[in-house]
Amino acid sequence: MAQAARAGAQARGGSPDDSWGGVSPDAARRLLVAAVEAFAERGFHATTTRDIAGRAGMSPAALYIHYRTKEELLYHISRVGHDRSVRLLSEAAEAAGPYRERLAGAVRTFVRWHAEHHTTARVVQYELSALGEEHYAEIVGLRRRSEKVMRDLVAAGAEAGEFAVDDPRATALAVLSLCIDVARWYSPGRRTPEEIGAFYADLALRMVGAAPR
Repeated sequence: MAQAARAGAQARGGSPDDSWGGVSPDAARRLLVAAVEAFAERGFHATTTRDIAGRAGMSPAALYIHYRTKEELLYHISRVGHDRSVRLLSEAAEAAGPYRERLAGAVRTFVRWHAEHHTTARVVQYELSALGEEHYAEIVGLRRRSEKVMRDLVAAGAEAGEFAVDDPRATALAVLSLCIDVARWYSPGRRTPEEIGAFYADLALRMVGAAPR
């Protein structure tokens, strides 16, 4: 089953998604992977638990052993994805070096992940409204943490004289929006995820008034 999942990801031109490596047991992990594929293909509301279980090679009844509802599956997917976003951005923002290099690194890494794992990222970023109230509030809190990391980075660069921005908050949101939107349109083609990440890093530097590397 794991080999089939890797082969499927590679056939679609993406990298095997390692986001679920910490999920156990294997059946719970398979259900998450199946849910990602189903939600990305059909949308949350049009997907049934039978669809998800079938993709995972399990019976619908087996799904409820691991997840109480379809919404709980979406919550776990969203939680893992947003935790990853916070970590990627924080690691780049806290790295040593000039702020321009930190910003370029944050954008490059964030964009690359959204391109490499565009199927997962589309669900993480664009199915948020289907979450229940409590889960929605938790995930929004994680999104705000990502926004704060980027906002603080832009503000610090401006204070250090490396960036020329009048509104760090709006600029940070614009940069993050560009990064996230890669998941919506990306499909394997002329440019690799690494090339797109580098291109967007240069765009971000131009947005904050810093010369591209």
